[in-house]
Amino acid sequence: MERNLKNVLVISFGFLLLFTAYGGLQSLQSSLNSEEGLGVASLSVLYAALILSSMFLPPILIKKLGCKWTIAISMCCYIAFSLGNFYASWYTLIPTSVILGLGGAPLWSAKCTYLTIAGTLYAEKAGKNAKDIINQYFGVFFLVFQSSGIWGNLISSLILSQSSTKVEISEEDLECCGAYNCLTDTTNTTGSARPSNSLIYTLLGVYTASGVLAVLLVIIFLDQIKSDQAETEKEKLEAPSFWSTFLATFRHLKDKRQCLLIPLTMYSGFEQGFLSGDYTKVYVTCALGIQYVGYVMICFAAVNSLCSLLFGKISQFTGRKLLFALATVTNTACIIALLLWKPRPEQLAVFFVFPALWGLSDAVWQTQTNGLYGILFEKHKEAAFANYRLWESLGFVIAFGYSTKLQAYIKLYILLSVLVLSMVTYGAVEYLEAKTPPGTPTATKKENGGPHSQETRM
Repeated sequence: MERNLKNVLVISFGFLLLFTAYGGLQSLQSSLNSEEGLGVASLSVLYAALILSSMFLPPILIKKLGCKWTIAISMCCYIAFSLGNFYASWYTLIPTSVILGLGGAPLWSAKCTYLTIAGTLYAEKAGKNAKDIINQYFGVFFLVFQSSGIWGNLISSLILSQSSTKVEISEEDLECCGAYNCLTDTTNTTGSARPSNSLIYTLLGVYTASGVLAVLLVIIFLDQIKSDQAETEKEKLEAPSFWSTFLATFRHLKDKRQCLLIPLTMYSGFEQGFLSGDYTKVYVTCALGIQYVGYVMICFAAVNSLCSLLFGKISQFTGRKLLFALATVTNTACIIALLLWKPRPEQLAVFFVFPALWGLSDAVWQTQTNGLYGILFEKHKEAAFANYRLWESLGFVIAFGYSTKLQAYIKLYILLSVLVLSMVTYGAVEYLEAKTPPGTPTATKKENGGPHSQETRM
């Protein structure tokens, strides 16, 4: 096997193992650690730490440690979060959430840097176009990585379904499920009756082992990119000071289009936060039981993955406006339906329809928003995508932050309001682009979908 391809596969399967664990744990936080809102509070803290990490840490660690060891050490931050869940409390989960958040940005930055350097080196050796090889490497990576959401949630559902403490959910308890959920721990005694400690420890043991395997895979099999080979990339990292990089992110807000895209970017965090933090708890766990959370999120991950691939291909024919319209209509319909629907166990199929439609919409938000940033801000990609990470992460922080303070129907109204605002400001961006003369550097008439980046998924 060609050496560079071997390294791409090592990184891909390392991330698959790591995010199999993290993805499953994130889906369960609001249900498994619901007491005093600990689970969603930990996720809010996690994304706040990610914002800080994105601003400062990646250039430092990659410069000092190189890509391989930055990836390995950052992966250990994710393992710390799994360990913190063994004895979940404010004193264990919040610190380990901070650790994971700080490790998230260096992990993804080092991965992107490694694949870029590896693709460039192979292209030079083979006499091929570097951009084509890099795109192939990222394609292989996401092909493997995307399935992590399926495996992580499948593991959790298979293990938690072994619980012998099945609880019948009374009509009175079902009244506390759905959009007008009771802001109490009532559901903890019904559908979300906490599984036995032995099952929880088994699940966390599997997740921790998966993370450890990811680290070992990288340490043992991933080649360190030699310093002379990586010199060009490292010079790019060294060139700007950290303060200039930090300030460049905010200087980019002078671009009117960037400011107009903030609601759309934050909406991505809001809608993902609602699905994993609220839908899983007040609809699925409340009415069916915690063992169904994994199956529901598998449905979301599978549809999201397939639609991401599909929309990336067809966007060149349909254009991004039509896809944004599709996602808006689909999400709006889901939000209205969730406001009206009273979840009941006998309506099992309906619990899977919502995440499937949500996955379709999210695929558009991810592929097309990333592509839009790449097209509009071609000359300032670093600052633009730093803003993307910043505002989407802020959306996550806010969504998880108010998760335990508001009833679900209020969150759905907030979600709908932000969606409407997002489409208005996005429409303004398209209007500005249409007004700009074709010869102007900032005006790009391309309608392709761009890469599907999962960086802010952690």
